[in-house]
Amino acid sequence: MTQPDYSLEAAALAQGHLRIAGVDEVGRGPLAGPVTAAAVVLDGAAIPEGLDDSKKLSLKKRAALEGLILSSAQTAIAHATVEEIDSLNILRASHLAMERAVAALDPAPDYLLIDGNLIPKGLVLPCEAVVKGDAKSLSIAAASIIAKLERDRIMVDLAQQFPGYGWEKNAGYPSKQHREALVQLGVTPHHRRSFKPVHNILYQE
Repeated sequence: MTQPDYSLEAAALAQGHLRIAGVDEVGRGPLAGPVTAAAVVLDGAAIPEGLDDSKKLSLKKRAALEGLILSSAQTAIAHATVEEIDSLNILRASHLAMERAVAALDPAPDYLLIDGNLIPKGLVLPCEAVVKGDAKSLSIAAASIIAKLERDRIMVDLAQQFPGYGWEKNAGYPSKQHREALVQLGVTPHHRRSFKPVHNILYQE
């Protein structure tokens, strides 16, 4: 299993770039909640040990790494709302969240490593798309950790307001409990109406 490393960042530094940000998003698949993106500029001299794709890490490990990332790197987090997801589509909304996260970095980066195979059209900085970037780039891995923990916290908060859907455990993804609750309890303001399971309940014959 491959581990992310600093080679993509090192290549950008060798080209004369000084501030390389890794950018990742989380929350494309859920039926509810925002999509969240993070941008992280690591300090090459103080990279936290154990950075990896957030999906491969335990909650305890993610939380420990979050503290190390926040204390040693420059980070920014941004979101696209459920309304934006429904009006734009999930891909464009996830790109919008990425664009907002990059814009929130101050000072601004001068090179971007973007997780995925597409570069958001609103980004004008030099950048490269990295397929499975959270498993290849330490900066993108750090961004995946920051974005996931932030979005999970949002869903835990929303679960207090709308109990029964299991968002504190499923983060809005279509688990069995979530799908059953949709039928029994109905659609909340935080559900993505453009997503088929939600749309079908709203517009069933």
